[in-house]
Amino acid sequence: MKGVILAAGKGTRLYPVTKVVAKPLLPIANRMTLAYAFDQFRACGIEDACIVVGGNEKQVREAIGDGSEFGLRVGYVRQTEPKGLAHAVGFARDFVGNDDFVLYLGDAVYDLSLAPFVQRFQASGCANLNLVMEVDDPRRFGVASTSGERIVKLVEKPEVPESNLAMAGMYVFGPAIWRVLPGLKPSARGEFEITDAIQALVDAGETVLAGRYEGKWFDTGTLDSFLDTTRALIGGGSLFGEGAEVNADVGENVVIGSGANVTATRIADSVVLPGADIFVEGAVTHCLLGSRVRHEGNLDGRILYGGVE
Repeated sequence: MKGVILAAGKGTRLYPVTKVVAKPLLPIANRMTLAYAFDQFRACGIEDACIVVGGNEKQVREAIGDGSEFGLRVGYVRQTEPKGLAHAVGFARDFVGNDDFVLYLGDAVYDLSLAPFVQRFQASGCANLNLVMEVDDPRRFGVASTSGERIVKLVEKPEVPESNLAMAGMYVFGPAIWRVLPGLKPSARGEFEITDAIQALVDAGETVLAGRYEGKWFDTGTLDSFLDTTRALIGGGSLFGEGAEVNADVGENVVIGSGANVTATRIADSVVLPGADIFVEGAVTHCLLGSRVRHEGNLDGRILYGGVE
């Protein structure tokens, strides 16, 4: 079993921070986002991982290296254009070979081990098992319709969902996936969708299973979800990195990176990146801040990185 992490995205919803710090490297609870994927891989018995990168390749390679620091052997492939998840997976073909593999979205964080789902895949002999989760508004996701444990239909971001089972960012594939990828057509939004690839497996008569996840799943791609993930991981309290200095009243859900210096009247529900120098003549609430920030008055619901816009 191998692991493939899709981490080529630009993280535009977290600009301007992600113009400077590659999204997969952003610290959540003072650990880089990819570290949580590596934790899951080790728990699943995976020793070899491939990271699909894009324009962030140099930063990611420098931060992760050969993966030995994280207990893995890590390689890299580059997605040449942002044409969707199924397009990205294709670049890992040579790395995976004929092995089974876990496909993991690089901005996903889970509070429970995914090892039982890998074990279920291995025991079943199926072509593909997908993590699914009941959600309140499935229109934002790929949506699975099931018959028992089997997935019988998948639709990407449907206007009228047939179920509330959202595809939840982790997939386990056998070699059958390589037979369907070449025949995929781009979707209406011009991307090669992983849901279409899985539907092609269903249409070909392959066994495709739904693994129902009942823990907490976080997509860390927006300010709200980034801070929600932080709250879940630190229990709502505060976490200060080594050498951090804070001259402020500290409320709930605050993470200050190593070596950061923060001056404000109050800080709550916010993350300050390592080494940042923050001076705010007011309160900081619901923010993600990095580098050198100077601000008169309160800061609320902002993402700032020095003078980067």
